[in-house]
Amino acid sequence: MMAEPRFTVAVSGMNAQPENPGPGLAVARCLREAYGPRVRIIGLGYDALDPGLYLGEYCDSAHMLSYPNGGSDAMLERLAGIHAAERIDLLIPCLDAELPLMVGAAPRLAAMGIRTFLPQAQALARRTKDRLPELCKSAGVACPQIKSITSAGFFRSCEADGWSYPMVVKGPFYDARIVRNAEEGAAAFHAIAAEWGLPVLAQRFVAGEEYNLSGVGDGNGRLLGEVMMKKRALTAKGKAWAGVTVFDQGLADCARRLVQALSWKGPLEVEMMRDAAGRYQLIEINPRFPSWIYLSQGVGRNLPALLTELAFGRPAPPLAAASPGTMFIRYALETIVPLGDFEKLIMGGDLSRELEPERSRELERSPEPEGAL
Repeated sequence: MMAEPRFTVAVSGMNAQPENPGPGLAVARCLREAYGPRVRIIGLGYDALDPGLYLGEYCDSAHMLSYPNGGSDAMLERLAGIHAAERIDLLIPCLDAELPLMVGAAPRLAAMGIRTFLPQAQALARRTKDRLPELCKSAGVACPQIKSITSAGFFRSCEADGWSYPMVVKGPFYDARIVRNAEEGAAAFHAIAAEWGLPVLAQRFVAGEEYNLSGVGDGNGRLLGEVMMKKRALTAKGKAWAGVTVFDQGLADCARRLVQALSWKGPLEVEMMRDAAGRYQLIEINPRFPSWIYLSQGVGRNLPALLTELAFGRPAPPLAAASPGTMFIRYALETIVPLGDFEKLIMGGDLSRELEPERSRELERSPEPEGAL
């Protein structure tokens, strides 16, 4: 009997820092549970200590990428080398900082034979944190005021300009800190600017409960497979350590209007606060799957698998209802790593595991996968 066709998906963001875990490992886990041995998963990372790179049950091989600040040419050169070795059929980037490069490089990746399912550059730019009020106005969604700042002096004079404490200080890609006075504001500004650069963003604080929604935009204005979650426990950086699925029509309607306004294509996470009046206010739109995306598999709506189907040109399959009341709780787990594997990534940037002969022959044919959903 002939073995089922296999295909290869490369997934970035394989870090799993306890305070701010990347989504890549959860995406790989979703793909493995959807497709089993039919999918060969290539883990991509930026640090040899990214633990997902060493988990053989989810990553068949692992490779280091050049940092996004090295530019698109360096990134493409590195991906071309990995592709030559691994025959990548689909690339799923999972980190905000790499998305602008990946989106810009999508045509060149396609020319190599690497599929992606990513938004247009204009849509990606319209959902940046400093442009959220403009987007929300066009989509009919509420949003707190946001201001770009380039000096810590803002926090000493802001109250005279109508800004009050507490407020939220954010980086252009990551990090958000609630500050309660000028001293805390200045400290947050300097820390975020040192790590992520300028401008730093100040956002008016919205008191209420945070809700997150993840889904996949089809590129034609439709939101598919939405899964909604309320955080139940947080890390020091405000990331979900535990959460529970919910359903709220108001939240879903806001997300659909945003996806339609952007003609969004690809994965996204919508972060909203529900204020005391019951109104949803948009805090952020993340242009990738969230780190809690394994919850979508837990409720029968495996969103990374859905994206894979769309990327291979198949229509979205019917999905089960995402029932409210399903929880996830994150935990830390040690993985045992041979020192030689770590040294291979440090020295050469690659950790390829030997393929069985039959599997190698199938990968050479690079067939399209059969549906999983």
